[in-house]
Amino acid sequence: MKRLRFWIVILVLLGLGTAGVRLLMTRRVQAKADLPSAIVRKGEFQVKVRCRGDLMAARSVQLTAPMNVPGMQIAWQAPPNSQVKEGDPVVRFDSSVLRQTLLENKAVLGSAQATLDQYIAQAKVTAEQDQLDLASARVEVEKARLEASKQEVVSRIQGEESKIDLSLAEEKLKVQEATINLHESSSAQKINSGKRLRDKAQADIDLANHRLELMEMKAPSNGVVVYLPNYSQGWMNAKPFKVGDQVWPGSVIAELPDLSTLEMKAKLEETDRGRVSVGQEARVIVDPFPEKPFPSKVESLSPLVVQGFEWPPTRNFTVQIRLNEPDSRLRPAMNAQVDIVVDRIPDAISVPSAAVFTRRGRPTVYIGTEKGWEAKEVEIVARNTDEVAVRGVAASAQVALTEPDLANTLANPGTKEGAKK
Repeated sequence: MKRLRFWIVILVLLGLGTAGVRLLMTRRVQAKADLPSAIVRKGEFQVKVRCRGDLMAARSVQLTAPMNVPGMQIAWQAPPNSQVKEGDPVVRFDSSVLRQTLLENKAVLGSAQATLDQYIAQAKVTAEQDQLDLASARVEVEKARLEASKQEVVSRIQGEESKIDLSLAEEKLKVQEATINLHESSSAQKINSGKRLRDKAQADIDLANHRLELMEMKAPSNGVVVYLPNYSQGWMNAKPFKVGDQVWPGSVIAELPDLSTLEMKAKLEETDRGRVSVGQEARVIVDPFPEKPFPSKVESLSPLVVQGFEWPPTRNFTVQIRLNEPDSRLRPAMNAQVDIVVDRIPDAISVPSAAVFTRRGRPTVYIGTEKGWEAKEVEIVARNTDEVAVRGVAASAQVALTEPDLANTLANPGTKEGAKK
């Protein structure tokens, strides 16, 4: 009887042990199935430097408001980001005041021309009358001179009277000549004054016509219309120019970037400056279109570090990235990131960055097996933001992207923990 109980207890313990092992294996398999994982990849590993920046056009034309044109107000503008060709209107200003001014100047010109014509006609009449008076005075002088020549045949008294008459006639002739000169000078002054008034009115008309021509700003080249901020209300309230805004003379209203010359201007960390050089391949990913990477190349690097104005202050180098195939959807000032390929490792074993953990101070990955996750130490060969090249794991293995619980982890037989177990 005692022996029977003994064997019954042994069988119960064996059953419980088997159930516990099965339960432990079930938990490990379940934990293995629940964790996110990835497949180890074998192939070329591109060592990249990642930085961010924004797009800009290497060639761009600015539209500046005309100078010496007061009271400009935008009455019409082409839609923002619209394509325009050379000669197409981009901005029109309100010209009603100028047109009213032009009508007034034309009226002033007509009045000035009429006054000038009156001065010229009056001067002509006065000159003709002066010539008649001058001719009459000369005749009187000749008569007096003839009478004075009869002094030998007339009495002495009559001779003296003839001399006096001759002197009076000559003085009258001089007065008439002086009067003519005075009339000519006065008429010339009036005519010149009338011409100045006419010329001023004509100049005002020409100026008004010129300003009317400036009321329409046309595209000097093909491009996309990008309106710049209007700082008339202060820097904090700056918004792009729109219909109804008052414009100061000389203000830069819009910009026409050439989309075929789009480039990326990015900030490069000081630690990465020595790894980047001109001509290296790159890949630009624009934030609004993350699904389409744009093949690019490094075009230039700033020789000196650039101090940033943000807080805390930053020190970066500027790198210019040229897009190989610009897209018509791209616009200047769009944010983007660029991956610059600084090295290539052929036939490398790589895993996602999220699959590499630190275990006892060593880089470790968790390999999926039939029994659960096996912790395996690896050697880091190269590291990117999203991917890491390693040694110590086989291609096509399954690695965990989240660190498993210790209860569901199998120790690596090659480690001290595995040797103890």
